[in-house]
Amino acid sequence: MQIHRDWTGLKAEARGATIAMGNFDGVHKGHRAVIDTAREACDAPLGILTFEPHPREYFAPDAPPFRLMNSEARANRLARLGVQQLYELPFGPVLAGLTPEAFAREVLAEGLGIAHVTVGADFCFGKNRRGTADTLREMGQRFGFGVTIVPLVGAAEGEYSSTAIRAALAQGQTHDACRMLGHWHRIEGEVVHGEKRGRELGWPTANMVMDGLHLPRLGVYAVLVDVLTGPDRLSCQGVASLGVRPMFGRNAPNLEVHLFDFSGDLYGQHLSVALVDFLRDEASFDGLPALIEQIDRDAQDARRLLAGR
Repeated sequence: MQIHRDWTGLKAEARGATIAMGNFDGVHKGHRAVIDTAREACDAPLGILTFEPHPREYFAPDAPPFRLMNSEARANRLARLGVQQLYELPFGPVLAGLTPEAFAREVLAEGLGIAHVTVGADFCFGKNRRGTADTLREMGQRFGFGVTIVPLVGAAEGEYSSTAIRAALAQGQTHDACRMLGHWHRIEGEVVHGEKRGRELGWPTANMVMDGLHLPRLGVYAVLVDVLTGPDRLSCQGVASLGVRPMFGRNAPNLEVHLFDFSGDLYGQHLSVALVDFLRDEASFDGLPALIEQIDRDAQDARRLLAGR
């Protein structure tokens, strides 16, 4: 998959795609319906047009973190779906100031030279979100590209949405989130140096920051881990603690992952960690022996729940 971060000066092979357009936070089943429709719309390479940062982050930079996935995780998920061209456009004053007509003409038609665009029925675009899916259809007729509008997709209990997935994760309901996503919720990123307490306790962990991401319920999870880079690329099971480490003062939330049956140096490598089962809430313990005993139980519980997955 090729990633482009501008809509101008593209080579010929990066133009002329059939694209799905939106933010695609989580790449849930509703997003999949839009992407699959774009794939089938015409005989052209499959592309995604999305934005970085998320427009909501640009307009409300001080709002609490809400994203289900960072740009790395989104790109990895889209690549797995067979996307060939990812247009991850920089959202800032220029894009925010384009009228719907200017966006359709300058970005879609002249810049990307798209053959077709597919959006969800609730899609809005252009300055002050004045453009709708129907507006886009009119613009396609004017500027020479096809437009398909996909009805909102959902199950009997409601539409699939990033909002509903965030609510499920906030309750530790990982299987409900998975049902809406179509895949396990994953946290992806680089392994950073921590305080190495896990190693001192006999449970070495890979530490990952949660900056900019919606926080699932804080606590301990059974996890599936993919090591995406480095010499030790593999998939394995593990147990992870997501939280602020209350026994050692209140700290910035992070994810500490222990990989079962693995020994190696993961610093600087990138992991993809799937939250499979919520085991328990964060807690403080009466001394390190009690903490170590609980970690042993957590690992046993995680192995039992992950057996056969």
